[in-house]
Amino acid sequence: MKSEPISGTDESLSRVPSVDSLLRTEAAASLLDSAGSRHLTALARFVAESLRRDIRDGAFPNSTREDLISEAAVRLDTAWRSEVKTGVKRVINATGVIVHTNLGRAPLSEAARKSLCETAGYCNLEYNLETGRRGIRGARAENLLAEITGAESALIVNNCASAAFLVLRVLASGGEVLISRGELVEIGGDFRVPDVLAESGAVLREVGTTNRTKLSDYERALNISSTMILKVHPSNYRIVGFTAAPDVTELVELAHRNGLIFYEDAGSGALLDLSAFGLDDEPLISHSIAAGADVVTFSGDKLLGGVQAGLIVGRARAIERLRKHPLYRALRVDKLAYSAIEATLEAFRRDPLAEIPVLKMLSMSVEEIEIRARSFAGRLNAQSSVKAEVVRGNSVVGGGSAPDVQPETALVMIEHPKISPTELEEALRSSDPPIITRIVDGRVAIDLRTVTEAEEFEILGNFG
Repeated sequence: MKSEPISGTDESLSRVPSVDSLLRTEAAASLLDSAGSRHLTALARFVAESLRRDIRDGAFPNSTREDLISEAAVRLDTAWRSEVKTGVKRVINATGVIVHTNLGRAPLSEAARKSLCETAGYCNLEYNLETGRRGIRGARAENLLAEITGAESALIVNNCASAAFLVLRVLASGGEVLISRGELVEIGGDFRVPDVLAESGAVLREVGTTNRTKLSDYERALNISSTMILKVHPSNYRIVGFTAAPDVTELVELAHRNGLIFYEDAGSGALLDLSAFGLDDEPLISHSIAAGADVVTFSGDKLLGGVQAGLIVGRARAIERLRKHPLYRALRVDKLAYSAIEATLEAFRRDPLAEIPVLKMLSMSVEEIEIRARSFAGRLNAQSSVKAEVVRGNSVVGGGSAPDVQPETALVMIEHPKISPTELEEALRSSDPPIITRIVDGRVAIDLRTVTEAEEFEILGNFG
């Protein structure tokens, strides 16, 4: 009986390198320390199987064993690099979006970064160095927060959604919460105020209309079940034109006159007056506290310039109720968050516009940026074949803060003689570190508002 002839596909499949032979290549040896032996073996199996699958589909006809092992080595390196790109790593933000949600929101100050390194090991998180006994977690950060906002007390949890949920669950569960219909917003990531109210056990009581809510609307809605008046800053949208809403002072007076709690969810949370930079619609936390708010919540990683956290300030009695609730333990932050927030808040005692990157970027004038941009474009033109010119444009505050504020800036517009703007954008995004840019009017745009002077040299290094 004659045996079946071996097909070209079968011949190629027989030449696919084994996992062991692939692991003995230089490519595998260079990845061993980074990937680890076990995971590198798994990647080698994946590569070998992908080669077999492609050969069955008609790829690599007449390839030699050497051809296939070279292809497998390239695929092994590519597989590892693709995997690494999905991890969290440093990027250069050249988009001009200051609080860039996709790029980690606020960059930390040098003091906060130093503090993170110092507390990464053992630290006195819950240890009193004076008494040698157990201390209070986050005491200094919370004391600073209360001091800067003028509040009686403060509490820190892991994000703003947690802060809102904790406040409503502890202080309003089972009762009615009065809120303007125009403030029933979706802030982002499917985080909707009505949903949080429902999950907390509080009962939503809408008042007013989408664009106009009067104090009398709240007064008419008051009943025996009323527990709280809630004011929510819309953050990432604005209603303009024929609008009206009571201010915080009016709502506080109404709430307290009727024995209710007044709670304001202030969103981004400005600790200092930023109206000089166009952000005159962001609630100043100290103003809400001075007006008599019982509780105010806001973000730690937007206009404050720290890490992700939900910051809660207000009257001591209300804060202590939150602190003692079992849910707080599930929502509290770790030592690194406390450390970074503490260092960030300390900067507000000194010179926040100079020390905190977000505030420094916000306060930069278009003239300052243009001087840097012209120098950068000149160096780029001198050292490479690209054409770079400076044009006026706009930056973005981002992060849901001041959606209608776009600070004027100077953009470095780049054209490459051989590749398209999309290809250039992708090449910069694939560099190390990745450089994230925008495409504006058919050219790659770099906004130095969000680029440090040290990072300018890293960008220039990608153009030869």
